[in-house]
Amino acid sequence: MLLNKRILVGICGGIASYKAVELVSRLQQAGALVDVIMSERADEFVRPLTFSSLSHRPVYSDLWEPSGRAAETHIALAEEAELLVVVPATANTIAKLAHGVADNMLTAVALATKAPLLLAPAMHQNMYTHPATQANITLLRERGVFIVEPEVGRLASGEVGIGRLSDTSVLLGAINVVLGRNGDLAGYRVVVTAGGTQEPIDPVRYVGNRSSGKMGYALATEARDRGAHVILISGPVVLDVPYGVEVRRVETAIQMQDAVHDAVIDADVLVMSAAVADFRPAEVATQKLKKSGSQEQDEQNGFFLMLVRNPDILEGLADPVYKNTGNERSGRRLVRVGFAAETSNLVVYASAKLIAKHLDLLVANDVSRSDSGFGAETNKVHIFHANGAVEDLPVMPKIGVAAAIWDRIVSLLSTT
Repeated sequence: MLLNKRILVGICGGIASYKAVELVSRLQQAGALVDVIMSERADEFVRPLTFSSLSHRPVYSDLWEPSGRAAETHIALAEEAELLVVVPATANTIAKLAHGVADNMLTAVALATKAPLLLAPAMHQNMYTHPATQANITLLRERGVFIVEPEVGRLASGEVGIGRLSDTSVLLGAINVVLGRNGDLAGYRVVVTAGGTQEPIDPVRYVGNRSSGKMGYALATEARDRGAHVILISGPVVLDVPYGVEVRRVETAIQMQDAVHDAVIDADVLVMSAAVADFRPAEVATQKLKKSGSQEQDEQNGFFLMLVRNPDILEGLADPVYKNTGNERSGRRLVRVGFAAETSNLVVYASAKLIAKHLDLLVANDVSRSDSGFGAETNKVHIFHANGAVEDLPVMPKIGVAAAIWDRIVSLLSTT
């Protein structure tokens, strides 16, 4: 998404400017062409050499340098940019941008560019909540400027409050959202499920599986970066929610079924990558079961647990027109993608699952492989198509697998 993108990073004179160092580094590592523009006092906090060393490009700051070349440079930067992100955005610069003041290189470029503008405010909480700052932010929003809200946390003053610059991962997410707003999934509503489910035995124990949720979260992130409105229905995982993605958390298969049925009413695509438990305990104990004295134990201290089958969520959504408690999809085609985690006979089992559930695509992987198992950073998948075609993809990072899957889904959407 960021490869060869022309991104301007504006650095303002605030203590949080040191955090922009990591942002510039991460953008450059992702293949973006990064030009840094510093306001007059920004170099009091971080030296320009730091940014030029990381971006491998000149740093711009002086609009009034004696050669007069800055006049030409600021227009060239403005015209070539695909995005201008200001981080940290101070109260002073926010006020200038809101009222069209162009008295330094950064604000002059901002006034001259037609690229989208993304601001990440950072300042003392009293400055951020001041009516003047809030009015300026509201005015900028009305003009289409994207704002990444600051976080609540420890500030440079030592106080705790709102005004802390968002983490780099959040800023990168916001950048991808802005750059991808006109992508090939723009205007589409997609639902992605991720992680495993936990079926309670008692208040302490549960029946579950080893799913980490990484593949599902990669799918949600990739769809977001292509402009989709993404609903991520997530089982219990230890992953951060991607910026700009609507998350709905569940624990059990029944909860996931209810969440999916609700979400797909207005959806165009359902990607069911969650590892939903096939069975659940027939009864859930209200108190923790003890190791001894339980009727469920035999003389050899064995434990008997009666399981019942969970509903098959995808199978219940097999009809193109899906109805739920009186709501109707009005004939809209729901593209349905399933996943199969196998340890043997992958092709046989996956092909049968594709047919039985009337899927458009089924993505299968052998979780017994070290490069394709639960929790791995890579995946090795086969993609089974409804027309009988089977693709054997190479081992790739999960975000790469996600991109390949969405490429196939986009092709399906273009024919529906």
